[in-house]
Amino acid sequence: MITLNIFLGMIGPPQIILIVLAILLLFGGKKIPELMRGLGTGIKEFKKATKPEEEEEIKEEEKKKDTKK
Repeated sequence: MITLNIFLGMIGPPQIILIVLAILLLFGGKKIPELMRGLGTGIKEFKKATKPEEEEEIKEEEKKKDTKK
């Protein structure tokens, strides 16, 4: 457990640069924009899918407040 805390506490700018370079070497410069584009569209779809549920919850809460008055 102590060693886990030591390793997690040691992540800094040099380690992040090393990770980015490793990803660049693994996937190549042409693949990374495609991966990021796919990630962005996935996040947009997730937000779009959760938005109607949030709107329904807000409407239900407003109805409950109106009926209490």
